[in-house]
Amino acid sequence: MTAVNRRIVLDHRPDGIPGPEHFRRDDQPLPEPGDGQVLVCNHYLSIDPAQRGWISAGIGYADPVTPGAVMRALAVGAVAATRNAKYAIGEYLYGWFGWQDYCVAAEPQVIARVQPEQGSVSAGAGLYGICGVAAYLALTELGRPRAGETVLVSTAAGAVGSVVGQIARRLGCRVVGLTGSDEKVRQCLAEFGYHAALNYRSGLDDAALRTLCPHGVDIFFDNTAGEIADAVWPFMNLRGRVIQCGTAAVGSWDPPPTAPRRERAVLSKRLRHEGFIIFDHLERFAAVIAQLARWHREGTLVFHEDIVTGLECAPAALASIFRGENRGKKLVHISDGTRAL
Repeated sequence: MTAVNRRIVLDHRPDGIPGPEHFRRDDQPLPEPGDGQVLVCNHYLSIDPAQRGWISAGIGYADPVTPGAVMRALAVGAVAATRNAKYAIGEYLYGWFGWQDYCVAAEPQVIARVQPEQGSVSAGAGLYGICGVAAYLALTELGRPRAGETVLVSTAAGAVGSVVGQIARRLGCRVVGLTGSDEKVRQCLAEFGYHAALNYRSGLDDAALRTLCPHGVDIFFDNTAGEIADAVWPFMNLRGRVIQCGTAAVGSWDPPPTAPRRERAVLSKRLRHEGFIIFDHLERFAAVIAQLARWHREGTLVFHEDIVTGLECAPAALASIFRGENRGKKLVHISDGTRAL
């Protein structure tokens, strides 16, 4: 086993979408855990749209990553050494472990234990990570869907959107998806249970939305904001709910982009527009994961992963999800097995 800890650090802040040029490799000696800590050997790094916000100043809910620091990332890894009796060597954990081979982690950095019997180890960073849990909680807690309602989902074939669509259909809703390619439209219809779907790049106008949502939209699960949201908002029904789970379509918030004013629609239609940050709900993870695992075992919940191999692939993998190139939850695989010290 190497005594070097390979790390990918932020070199400088991007103006918009981050790319490989904004990061650099910085190797350091293998760290050792202190009292109450564990040494985690990362196996799968989670690549998430939120990471763009985590390296931007002024995102509002977390301090930004500083240049020279390991890129903030969620990951699944195995405990390689422990000085905390709560965690055993070989146990799989999911938490804030960063873009690196090894992480010395204290308890607050651990979000959940990963149970391999619930699925692959990688599922701990996808279906049973922030994507699946956010999909379930944001839809059920903020959307409060009722049978017969229309639920429209942006990035409908993505790691969050694909789970939202399946849960909404399970609850008796009519589910409509917006996605970025004809291939993903077919995936939405054939695999994720959507009743209708549209490649928004082929034309997202009033006529298309009337065809997709002839009775309007009761719940808009918005992962993009931007022009996609601008097109959907006029179709919201009385007492509709808009769940803001992401803003992936907005290239930069400095300066803030201009857009149609929505206050009149909120007032006249009595709409509820609420943001959802998964890290406000960490205490709910175990219960939600148990429910998702039951559905997955039954074969009624499908989840895809898009895995690349090699720590050096992480920066390019992050850039690729903003081009819509991923075909499922984007992960970077950097280790196999349990490497105990």
